[in-house]
Amino acid sequence: MSNVARKHRAKGESLQPLRSLVPFIAPYKGVLAVAVAALLISSAALLAMPIAVRNVIDQGFSVEDAANVDRYFLILLLFVLVIGFFGAARAYLVNWLGERVVADLRSKVFAHVIYMDPTFFETTKIGEVLSRLTADTTLIQSVSGVSISIVLRSSIQFIGGLMLLGYTSLELLGILLLLFPLTLLPIIIVGRWLRRLSRDSQDKIADASGQAAEILGNAETVQSFAAENLEIERFSISIQESFRAAVRRMKVRALLTMVGSVSVFGALVFVLWLGAKEVLAGTISGGELGQFVLYAMLVGVAAGSLSEVWGEVQRAAGAMERLTELLQMESNIRIPEVPAEFPNPCNGTISFEQVDFSYPSRKNEFAIKDFSLDIGPGEHVAFVGPSGAGKSTLFQLLLRFYDPQSGRICIDGININRADPKDFRSSLAMVPQDCVIFGDSVVENIRFGRPNVTDAQVVEAAMAASAHTFISQLPDGYETYLGERGVRLSGGQKQRIAIARAILADPAILLLDEATSALDAESERLVQSALETLQKNRTTLVIAHRLATILQADKIVVLNAGRILDVGRHSELVTRNALYAKMVELQFRETAAQNVEK
Repeated sequence: MSNVARKHRAKGESLQPLRSLVPFIAPYKGVLAVAVAALLISSAALLAMPIAVRNVIDQGFSVEDAANVDRYFLILLLFVLVIGFFGAARAYLVNWLGERVVADLRSKVFAHVIYMDPTFFETTKIGEVLSRLTADTTLIQSVSGVSISIVLRSSIQFIGGLMLLGYTSLELLGILLLLFPLTLLPIIIVGRWLRRLSRDSQDKIADASGQAAEILGNAETVQSFAAENLEIERFSISIQESFRAAVRRMKVRALLTMVGSVSVFGALVFVLWLGAKEVLAGTISGGELGQFVLYAMLVGVAAGSLSEVWGEVQRAAGAMERLTELLQMESNIRIPEVPAEFPNPCNGTISFEQVDFSYPSRKNEFAIKDFSLDIGPGEHVAFVGPSGAGKSTLFQLLLRFYDPQSGRICIDGININRADPKDFRSSLAMVPQDCVIFGDSVVENIRFGRPNVTDAQVVEAAMAASAHTFISQLPDGYETYLGERGVRLSGGQKQRIAIARAILADPAILLLDEATSALDAESERLVQSALETLQKNRTTLVIAHRLATILQADKIVVLNAGRILDVGRHSELVTRNALYAKMVELQFRETAAQNVEK
């Protein structure tokens, strides 16, 4: 998680974060009830066994009652069968519940994160989020499955065993109860220490995961700078830090196990020593001591299990705390409680009204200042200006990735701040300069966002995007797997896949971060042809890098430092706007020089 989140993290040592699991368990209370019933039956059978053993010792071995020995052992066998069957049922149901809860938790965390605004992703590494979805939820799985089963079973055995110990010998039980506070106190103290170390260990793992995701996601850049050894060293340092944190946690975990075992079983040994003296004094029978020994062992094992699982519960509480932090983060882009109804179909009218905006990381610096512009349906508008003029920021504001500090943006007369983003975003499509291709087949990449369209519609969109020919030549055609980020495609092929995706979306408003600036001549010709097809009868906003491609635009908006310097057609601006004229002169001079070189 971001450093800010860690600084403000609650420092409590309670198990309070685990209460957040209740809503995830509640839908399966029927399964939990059956599991608890199976647990009660198996535990009851286990707690009844020592009584049967006492009868075997006190009566089954006497000559007078020799005929009943088979019956006593048959009863013991029935107890074993009941314990085995219902114990297995309990284990299966509780483990199923653990898997189900974790699956739901992972889905909830992912669904929450996917709606977060860009500010969240600027301050949080994706690898850290993935660590929450994997490492942290695995700890939760242990608690909601195996650990809950152990806690319930051990708690019943512990409480039931203590009660039956009192039934067997109140004197010995009294001594045992006096010793218990001395055994529990060190367990609780060490358990809290383990909780802190576990949380630190998970943070270190998340840091390493975030770093690995960043490095592997930019492997080509790392290799191009021959920086493999540098990144290996950086990652090794992160791994060593997480390893050292894990070792500290394991040492304390081992200490907790030792403290729990020694204190609990030490107390039991002392009480049993006193019990042996009672038998020798004739105060209790051998069968009663045997019964007491078995109950004492059950109580000891249950207490040992509880002390052992206490460490797991503490770790899981730390993990749930981190997941809760993530789930409690709110997007800065709020959906109104009663969203304004957005027109469908959309006409494509856009209005910017005195918009001021600065990025959260640069609050004192306006990226857009006093920006007002009206765009009619079907208009072709281009934005030009030097780097940092605010061109890409306008697209981000129109898609409502950020909200302006003042002013408003309307589509078809509806303030987008008062609409559900999903409603108006479905009327927009963007073809960025650096197209996103998912690790899936060609057909799934084109129908992304519209999963219900037919294969025939996908092919039709690919043809319109001048992509059908190269797709047909791929090894498996439209079913060809493209690799992560489309590594198996050229730049021009990626652009045409993205254009086909936009054609299939059939948007009223098209946003183009000019997609031809980094392509060779042949690819540029094909992509430009596809873009011309895509722009027909749509409101089109273009971030122009090559001015030659926007000569026919209805409006050209000249930007500098987030402000509009001028608006007009090419023929008007080249004579009256110095900045635009200079950009045109520089760019056409470069083009002429390149043609001479060729």
